[in-house]
Amino acid sequence: MPDNNTTRRTFLAYSIALASGVTACGRVDDAPGTTMTKPLTDLTASEAVAAMRRGDLSSLDYTTALLARCDESADLNAFISFEPEKVLDAARAADALRASGDKLGPLHGLPIPVKDSVNTMDYPTTGGTPALKDFRPAADAELVLRLKAAGAIVMGKTNIHELSFGWTSNNQAFGAVRNPYGRDRIPGGSSGGTAAAIAAHMAPLGIAEDTQGSIRVPAALCGIYGFRPTQDRYPNQGVVPITPLFDQVGPHARNMADIALFDHVIAGEPIVDTPVPLQGVRLGIAREYYFDSLDSEVEMISETSLKKLSDAGVILVEADVPDLANLISLTTSHVQSYHVRLMLAKYLEEFGTGVSFDDVMRQASADVKAAFDLYVLGGEFTPTEADFIAARDIHLPALRETMRTYFAANDLDGMIFPATQVAAPPIGDDLETELNGKVVSFEAVISRNISPGSTAGLPGLVIPAALNSDGLPVSLEIDSPAGSDRKLLGIGLAVEQVLGHLPPPPS
Repeated sequence: MPDNNTTRRTFLAYSIALASGVTACGRVDDAPGTTMTKPLTDLTASEAVAAMRRGDLSSLDYTTALLARCDESADLNAFISFEPEKVLDAARAADALRASGDKLGPLHGLPIPVKDSVNTMDYPTTGGTPALKDFRPAADAELVLRLKAAGAIVMGKTNIHELSFGWTSNNQAFGAVRNPYGRDRIPGGSSGGTAAAIAAHMAPLGIAEDTQGSIRVPAALCGIYGFRPTQDRYPNQGVVPITPLFDQVGPHARNMADIALFDHVIAGEPIVDTPVPLQGVRLGIAREYYFDSLDSEVEMISETSLKKLSDAGVILVEADVPDLANLISLTTSHVQSYHVRLMLAKYLEEFGTGVSFDDVMRQASADVKAAFDLYVLGGEFTPTEADFIAARDIHLPALRETMRTYFAANDLDGMIFPATQVAAPPIGDDLETELNGKVVSFEAVISRNISPGSTAGLPGLVIPAALNSDGLPVSLEIDSPAGSDRKLLGIGLAVEQVLGHLPPPPS
């Protein structure tokens, strides 16, 4: 794990209290008369913030425990920029603020890892690519400003798939991110570092970003919760782009309450803290598209989970989405592959990076350069301007209307499906992987199920279901109608109670 300004010896001096157990456990009062004791690294964001606001736990002690966990799990390579001393200074400032009696924010003293495509003025924003390794934005992204205003601490910048252009986080410039549930497995991408950090208890809440699954794929493969809101519910300014039509920031967490807390802070709306009663909730099952060619264990776990939800009162409505595969083929890649060159060049100039698009491509890692050559820079799958205009002006509106009609015509609160067709593949399976004993396209089995939601701008929530026989997470996704974010969060709170939580990854 990179450590820019602080040596390992200096950091360990800060965390020596852990050896004597001083910060190993915390006392958390969830409700009057209810007390539980757990390791500080197991606290949810909601629990930790409540304890720090009350003064039962200092931000410095809590932060020290999290940083020690980061040090212990450095082999996951979750961070690109990581400066423990800077984080500890911010924790001391949070404690001083509380001591002063000043007003405390809803994320007071909480360290939050941020995907390294989101601008931060105190850390480089590399986009995971060599040409930007020294780029320090002059200002924070709007999302980061809101987090800081709520009392959060930027914990560092997490490793990503280079330029967010893939789903493995096998970054050839900064090293591969490893899945906490299997060190030889990918964590998913592009927000793989954030997902690995949250799953490994380095922090309870983190920042991810999703253009075509980059919140949801890592959440699914790392066994955590991931929420992509309705397009533009959260501010996307100051983020290394692919296309503004699909790019969307959002959270990773280990429980639904923390997802709801994040939504409350960033959307500025009352927190969703009450589960929606599942009796009578209607969720669509579009088998023709979402349930075709699943890994046998993914299929078994998914069906078992659906049975549990049905037993809890959910009405599962078997209804396919007409022409879905064709609409996706006419929109998703055409928009992204045409837009990324224009939007990335605009970002590089607007934020004063000092490098051009051509500079980025010259220094890009071989795998990413090959992908850009094929899909963006005139290769076999590069869309024409006419392809892009048709996608943007004809097929994308048709897809969004198709999804709106699907929910309305079937009186659905949402639709539910396996987030990915397979559990986490081995690191190195960037082009092909195995599905039920056959070698198949990696892109097909990772991207198919998550593509409709982000292309259509729908809110999507990934919920862990169970571990397979290899100890790897299998997860479900619920997508709901555009604008129904708050109801989806309430459904998520209820589904969490039915499906429970996964055991933590091996130490």
